[in-house]
Amino acid sequence: MNLPQRIALAVKLGNYLLENNEAWKAVKERSYRENPWFIPEFIEIATENIALEFLNEQLLTNWVDHYQVPENNSAPKKVGVIMAGNIPLVGFHDFLCVFIAGHSQRIKLSSKDQVLFRHLLDKLTEWDPEIKNWVEIADYLKDCDAYIATGSNNSSRYFEYYFGKYPNIIRRNRTSVAILDGQESQADLVNLSKELMMYFGLGCRNVTKLYVPEGYDFIPLLGALKHYEYYLDFHKYHHNFDYQLAILIMNNKLYMNSGSLLFTEREDLFSPISQVHYSFYKDRLAIQNQLEQLSDVQCIIGKDYVPFGKGQSPALMDYADKVDTMAFLINL
Repeated sequence: MNLPQRIALAVKLGNYLLENNEAWKAVKERSYRENPWFIPEFIEIATENIALEFLNEQLLTNWVDHYQVPENNSAPKKVGVIMAGNIPLVGFHDFLCVFIAGHSQRIKLSSKDQVLFRHLLDKLTEWDPEIKNWVEIADYLKDCDAYIATGSNNSSRYFEYYFGKYPNIIRRNRTSVAILDGQESQADLVNLSKELMMYFGLGCRNVTKLYVPEGYDFIPLLGALKHYEYYLDFHKYHHNFDYQLAILIMNNKLYMNSGSLLFTEREDLFSPISQVHYSFYKDRLAIQNQLEQLSDVQCIIGKDYVPFGKGQSPALMDYADKVDTMAFLINL
């Protein structure tokens, strides 16, 4: 299977996602039933981004041209891929990188995100049975030449132990932050609210910490977040919201409540589901320099950074943990 064939299959898969036929609708519904964190809205957002930003023919062509991916991989390796399951199809980009680079792969899916990827792999195999020789789903990833593993800070220690002697990319917990200057427009705040709320805050590109100038007025942002009060209709999110609210009240902590998200002043970058932390700053440049040194930060959202509303729409060149997956694979 040469590079043009692989690109053609990827483009066909993107068209399939956008066609949204009855079979695909049923698969998405089953995914939601099996994992209530994957509400239909989030599945639609994730799959549409994959179709438009990853599986577009011109974008794929530009991507492979950038890396000078050869038409035929003369020395393909077997790559073990451990996928996360925090948001729908979060591991698809790793699959696509390995596939386009011309390596075979053995994939361990997260128990939280089995349905969607298995269906898409079945469609690829239906269109070209040779896929079976290049992609397999397995419970154990022995005898691979290289590994790409995504997990928590805790699981990464196990990944280092088992895979450390092989070429590898091992990813840990990461999150995103926003730096505000108090001059944001209403449209900016609406887009920022998406960064805070999409996927219930479970993605590494979700903002979990705000840096605001002293005297910042939170009222406009709290108003923009009113749109998301319907999140409390989903019992898993509602349970977390009630729990975090109770903890803040019992500990006599100052907090603000938008009706769907709790704000509290803390230095921690990572915040629990349904909560966001904030800190005041005097020197914006000092905050930026500090954040750029932290390995925990995936994205900085704000003016002069990733634009408001764009954090949840990664492109092909937006690599997790800022590690160039394609360069790693090309150089195996």
